[in-house]
Amino acid sequence: MNETARKPRVAGFALFTFLLMAAFVALGVWQLQRRTAKHELIAALTERLAAAPVALPPPAQWAALTPARDEFRRVSFTATYVASPDAMVYSSGSAVRKDASTPGTWAFLPARLPGGEIVVIDAGFVENTMQDRSVEDRAVKKLVTGAPVAITGYLRFPETPGWLTPAANLDKRLWFVRDHLAIASTLHWGAVAPFYVDLEQPAPENGIPRPGPLDVHLKDDHLQYAITWFALAGAVLIAFIVWLRGRWRSGANR
Repeated sequence: MNETARKPRVAGFALFTFLLMAAFVALGVWQLQRRTAKHELIAALTERLAAAPVALPPPAQWAALTPARDEFRRVSFTATYVASPDAMVYSSGSAVRKDASTPGTWAFLPARLPGGEIVVIDAGFVENTMQDRSVEDRAVKKLVTGAPVAITGYLRFPETPGWLTPAANLDKRLWFVRDHLAIASTLHWGAVAPFYVDLEQPAPENGIPRPGPLDVHLKDDHLQYAITWFALAGAVLIAFIVWLRGRWRSGANR
């Protein structure tokens, strides 16, 4: 092969190598940025979870609440559980409850504030991998006494279903994503607050459902991923240099 034909091949491989390296480096930088954001999130959540509970914001302020600023804030208020059909939300394990790391369901039910507004309460975890409706039915009936309850919990916001999220099983009133707005609409709970409350206390005598304090233990593998991407970029560069040196030696020996 003459020198004129060799140059375009080298230039093309060099361009491919540069693009591949740029992609790997960009992915590594993205992982470092995610690591920074994850650390900021962990710090913010740790601070909110450790803070003393405050009064539930009044309804006039609900529209201004946002997940970035208010997720996991501890609140205390008085409400009365409503005698409406409750819902189960399946979970393969919680990232913020160490005592709920196994598959089970969360018990969602509406509660009425003294002013008449409805707030959805995640009353706690039910270790029930087969989603047996009778287990939660018996537990929730004990909660709905008609008497006001002093509640302490954490503000949470609805999740968005993904492409692979299974559809709700309406016969079992079983959902697979914590979208309390969709649950409330389906079960005719009426207009509800834009957030729901993850119950910390009180706990029922039999422990079903099981509320509890939240704890941040989010996965933080971003540095490992970043190192992997940077290493791949370096490997691509080394491979190109080895290939190029081989071609030079091959050309010099002819």
